[in-house]
Amino acid sequence: MASNLKTKDLPKRSEIPAKYRWKLTDIYSSDQAWEDDFLNLKKLIADIKAIDESFTDSAAKVLNVLQLKDNLGRLLDKLYVYARMHKDEDNTVALYQAMSDRIQSLASEASGALAFIIPALVNLPAGRLEEYMNQLPELQLYQHLFDEITRQKEHILSAAEERLLAEVGEVADAAGTIFSMFDNADLRFPTIVDENGEEVELTKGRYSRFLESKDQRVRRDAFQALYHTYDQYRNTLASTLSSSVKADVFYAKARKFDSALAASLDSDNIAVSVYDRLIEVVHNFLPSLQRYLKLRKRMLNLPEIHMYDLYTPLIPEYQRNIPYEEAKELVLDSLAPLGDDYQLLAQTGLDNGWVDVYETEGKTSGAYAWGAYNTHPYILLNYQEKINDVFTLAHEMGHALHSYYSNKHQPYVYASYKIFLAEVASTVNEALLMEYLTAKSTEKNEKLYLINQRLEQFRTTVFRQTMFAEFEKLIHSEVENGGALTADWLCEKYFELNKLYYGSETIIDGEIAMEWSRIPHFYTPFYVYKYATGYSAATAISQMLLNEGLQARVRYLEFLKSGDSDYPLNILNKAGVDMQSPKPVEDALTVFDKLIDQMLELTGIEL
Repeated sequence: MASNLKTKDLPKRSEIPAKYRWKLTDIYSSDQAWEDDFLNLKKLIADIKAIDESFTDSAAKVLNVLQLKDNLGRLLDKLYVYARMHKDEDNTVALYQAMSDRIQSLASEASGALAFIIPALVNLPAGRLEEYMNQLPELQLYQHLFDEITRQKEHILSAAEERLLAEVGEVADAAGTIFSMFDNADLRFPTIVDENGEEVELTKGRYSRFLESKDQRVRRDAFQALYHTYDQYRNTLASTLSSSVKADVFYAKARKFDSALAASLDSDNIAVSVYDRLIEVVHNFLPSLQRYLKLRKRMLNLPEIHMYDLYTPLIPEYQRNIPYEEAKELVLDSLAPLGDDYQLLAQTGLDNGWVDVYETEGKTSGAYAWGAYNTHPYILLNYQEKINDVFTLAHEMGHALHSYYSNKHQPYVYASYKIFLAEVASTVNEALLMEYLTAKSTEKNEKLYLINQRLEQFRTTVFRQTMFAEFEKLIHSEVENGGALTADWLCEKYFELNKLYYGSETIIDGEIAMEWSRIPHFYTPFYVYKYATGYSAATAISQMLLNEGLQARVRYLEFLKSGDSDYPLNILNKAGVDMQSPKPVEDALTVFDKLIDQMLELTGIEL
């Protein structure tokens, strides 16, 4: 988590009224209480280390070890959250820097101490866990965990092989580490001339702002300067990405999977067909994307649209300052389709120290929702009174209440929902807020701004992330089939994909062929597709909530309460979304089409 630089304009934390600061005393009443539990955690780790693999010889011992593991996890989470969130309040405070480092080290020690448990359970004879559950009913709580162990058994290796793979991990992750250091620490970009005629050094942070410039010359200069810089290191960057992909393929083969894609999806028990179907459905809706790009070209009044014209707003940001108290009311009102209980919980959180609202000296930038199993959720904001900040509040409250319901209704072992599901609740809240504000708005420019924001979310989260997912599949398949990921090959394939997705309405500038070289997610295999599936599922759910009412709400709340108690696709089914069928993605992209229609109607443009 990056911290803000201290500036003289930012207030000190002590200058912010208490009602706008989260209450970490709800976790520990004092730092000394944290220190006491830190010692307790050390004792628990020592207790775990004293156990050997013979614990599997009786049902009672298995139950004891699993309960000890859960107790250790709960305590570790609580300690970790308290230390890190205190550090995030002000990253310059040495006390919390040290506490954060200490709990991070102890977390690593705990992870190593627990590592023997799953392999030992895997090695039990077939049917033994079922036998233990019959002997000791308390073990039935772990039925889904045992099912998962049985399901993955063929891909879990011997204890010695697992240790070897674990030790290789740091070496295998080297490509991503090297890329990150190069991209974030060493890479320098040239200067460009900004809208005011001033020479400004290009940075990755400024790049996004330049692409949103009203001046096409600034957008073009930033685009070319960025990619010409990456192009100077094309062979090095191709080597780091190739090494990362080879590591993915190595792990998949070692664990006896048919492909790296199958290996990545297996942790969520998701079939490769779900991944392929996402790409297929998005391909079917590429004419809709082209239609939107044609509208973008008309609204920007450009004779032709380039890759560097895709991020400049069609409607200047709606210039309305929204005080935090008003933002709270807007978010709460927009959540009405989720029912009184959900709204009351959100109100409780907003009024009772869940949220740290304003930017202060040393505070971690951005926004997140966090917490531990035995605490209420917390939300970090850096609220700036812009409309985007209102959406951030709704988004993070979606995460927070997903965790609240999950923690309340699931035992610790199943409380942490999978990443495949993580963005659903947050995006549902954003969609409901968007519908509420659009319906409530009486100003044409505000409506246009809101619709454009949502169209851009579809373009960047469904279409663009699916294109990334398709590229990931291509590069892994190439290595699995004995090919080499040279810079020329990578550029050629990436350029072809951009031409497929954006081509008929957009000039595909040659520089975009190098974009693969700056995407950090490509070093975390087959992750980005979850953005597209999550957004699609959330869009489908929000439409059900608005159109079906109570029945959809009951289904959705069951989804929120389910945590990790079943496989992600089964849990989504509870909300009425079948991601094994093309329907959720088709339904979501049908909403995209309708939003284009609304934009055309408001502007009077005919395509």
